[in-house]
Amino acid sequence: MLEIFHWIENLGYWGGLAFLFVYIIATIAFIPGSVLTLGGGAVFGVLWGSIYVFIGATLGAIAAFLIGRYFARDWIGKKIEGNQKFMAIDQAVAQSGFKIVLLTRLSPIFPFSLLNYVFGITNVGLKDYAIASIGMLPATVMYVYIGSLAGDLARIGSETPSLDPAWQWTMRIVGLVATVVVTIYVTRLASKAIAELNIK
Repeated sequence: MLEIFHWIENLGYWGGLAFLFVYIIATIAFIPGSVLTLGGGAVFGVLWGSIYVFIGATLGAIAAFLIGRYFARDWIGKKIEGNQKFMAIDQAVAQSGFKIVLLTRLSPIFPFSLLNYVFGITNVGLKDYAIASIGMLPATVMYVYIGSLAGDLARIGSETPSLDPAWQWTMRIVGLVATVVVTIYVTRLASKAIAELNIK
């Protein structure tokens, strides 16, 4: 995986597009996105890393959704057969698709890769599904932030700091703590809302 990140970093302006392509393929192939998200932060920094990861994850999720809806419906059906959690999601989606997709994106208790395919065989519309992907943002920013800190640590001594290093790291750590706190808070709200909908 490190070789892929080095390759992307050496592509210059084309690195963003290459990263998007890799992220989309990884999402379709059930490869956990956490490693790619951390790597995106290390290579591109917080702002561009968050943008690239969010776009890549959203496009990958849409691709998996469409595959599940039009090409792998039987396979997905067998995969989740008898799973009470996914059956509850299916019933809830019939009533309020956008809200359910949004809440499951905010909550980490649902497996992202499989969920993309599962939503493909529910009644949720593609538009609602795509827009609800905004629920991935809090966790995305948190993981990208952690990845950017790891990248900064790896580059210590190789760059000339423009500001006092102690001040820089203080601000970075404060920013990380704030991001984690907000993410945990949002996740708890989403989990509570999901519990109220009896999706457990």
